[in-house]
Amino acid sequence: MNYNKDLPEILATDFKRKWNDFCIASDKAKITILKDQEFLTEIKQVFTFSDFVAVSCTRNPEMISDLIENGDLYQQYSSDTYSDKLKITLAGIKKDLELERTLRLFRTREMVRIAWRDLTGLAGLSETMSDLSALADACIDHTLSILYDRLCTEFGIPTGSGDLPLRLVVIGMGKLGGHELNFSSDVDLIFAFAEQGKTSQGPKSISNEKFFLKLCRQLIKIIGRVTSDGFVFRVDTRLRPFGENGPLCMSFDSMEQYYQRQGREWERYAWIKARAVAGDIEAGEELLEKLNPFIYRRYLDYGVFESLRDMKKKISLEVKRKGLKEDIKLGSGGIREIEFFGQIFQLIRGGVVPALQQRRIERVIKILAEENYFPRNVCDELLQAYDFLRMVEHRLQEFNDQQTHKIPSDMVGRERLAVSLGFNSYEIFSEQLKYHRTNVHTHFMALLETRDSKEKDKRVTDELGNLWLGLADDEHSVEILLNAGYRRPDRVISLLDHLRNDPATRALSSEGRNRLDNLMPLILKEIGAVDQPDSTLNRVVDLIKTIERRTCYLALLIENPAALTHLVKLSCASPLITSLLAAHPVLFDELLDTRTLYVPPKKDELDAELKKKLEQVDTHELEYC
Repeated sequence: MNYNKDLPEILATDFKRKWNDFCIASDKAKITILKDQEFLTEIKQVFTFSDFVAVSCTRNPEMISDLIENGDLYQQYSSDTYSDKLKITLAGIKKDLELERTLRLFRTREMVRIAWRDLTGLAGLSETMSDLSALADACIDHTLSILYDRLCTEFGIPTGSGDLPLRLVVIGMGKLGGHELNFSSDVDLIFAFAEQGKTSQGPKSISNEKFFLKLCRQLIKIIGRVTSDGFVFRVDTRLRPFGENGPLCMSFDSMEQYYQRQGREWERYAWIKARAVAGDIEAGEELLEKLNPFIYRRYLDYGVFESLRDMKKKISLEVKRKGLKEDIKLGSGGIREIEFFGQIFQLIRGGVVPALQQRRIERVIKILAEENYFPRNVCDELLQAYDFLRMVEHRLQEFNDQQTHKIPSDMVGRERLAVSLGFNSYEIFSEQLKYHRTNVHTHFMALLETRDSKEKDKRVTDELGNLWLGLADDEHSVEILLNAGYRRPDRVISLLDHLRNDPATRALSSEGRNRLDNLMPLILKEIGAVDQPDSTLNRVVDLIKTIERRTCYLALLIENPAALTHLVKLSCASPLITSLLAAHPVLFDELLDTRTLYVPPKKDELDAELKKKLEQVDTHELEYC
């Protein structure tokens, strides 16, 4: 933004102090800074809104002079610029202390450039996030390369089958993986290597696992340690298999086995944005392809609603416990709720709609609008809120290069934040912040609530649930079923007993049984309202026996009452439909789209739909179509 307004007095006084310190430091260093009106306007707003930039420039006036003279401050970098610059900068470095210092000075220079461009409006949000991510990629990759070569000199080269050399794979998770890194962010990393084996061609051979473990530890130390020159990036490795108690790096086979057997629902969310950011990128992409079936199921997975509710509940408790109400990331209507909004649809449909397999949340939300999963106005409001909240996040962190998401509590901090975003006062900014957070939270809660929940609350009674669980006596069970609309309660009771004791039902996991227990009262209530409840229930129970092991379909019916209504209506009308659903459960998705459910398609529409679906399928997966 172009900032030509007079600063509030309290901020103007603060700027004058910083400017004076900078001028004294520049004079001592014999650095002449061009002080035309345009530059003075820029430095006024940058120094006012960022202590980090002001202090960095005052400590090292040569740095800002260099940024201006070589034009870096006023030009947009390409995707390879950071890597190219750092490669030259690190050439010939031998010792750890020299490597640490050089990396930190490079990081400071580039972070000053990024903050300057963001605060002056020279760069938009997308450029700022991409630059921060590319800077992290370059620092991790080049540091890794130097450390790898050193270890190879000491222990030899890690090798796999066929004596082929192996390199470490570094997976960037979260915002780093999505090219969405914030200004003062941790980098969430997971380390892996292709296969077990040992090193060769060195003075001392060790296992690949030991080699890569040493490499990971050195990398974390070099880029994460805080020195007198600061840090490069704080490293968080807790997202790895088994968390803090797990090995720091694992082979591909071990990692794939873990996620197949023990992967938890929240880990699927974590891997949505995953990207190979350093080391052997090609091998990293192979690992991501191996893990894709864990992240994105081949069926519509409505069970993710349960895990999201659980995750949101834990976050809400943390927000309350730590007093994070003003936190724009974790608090109500914050960045995390926007991310969850998009990610839940990615996990539900990503396996059958590859277009949703995106890393950047903004792209995901745009696809939700394009594909009519949500009204465009809802998606537009989420995107506007995301841009606003991410800009606020950067302003908060650019001030002192600290990872914070909390709105300042002091008057000066609040005024500074508001003015940095172009508002005349904190009160006006606060109203805009409230507007966006309210929109986000409203849409998020509407997503989490079971649709038609009010109707369900009125019509589904505790008695039907107790009846299904076998907690009601025979006389009371008959009364409940008669009131619900059934004509032969004795047959219904017998049918439910058979379903409860069916081997497939008894073999369900605790999660699957919970879903069935939640679904059956809804089914009983819905069927009781149709013309032929007894025969319809018989058909639906047969269908349940067929699909209950695929508990995602139970979740689909729980989370989509309209789909359950359509299922019951069609089952009442035609036993053929329930037979087709039992044979081809993927057809359950059609119950969700009332636009096509009862309208015979035209030939050209069928041709277009088939073509669209075939375009989304990899050639080696055509057999599944």
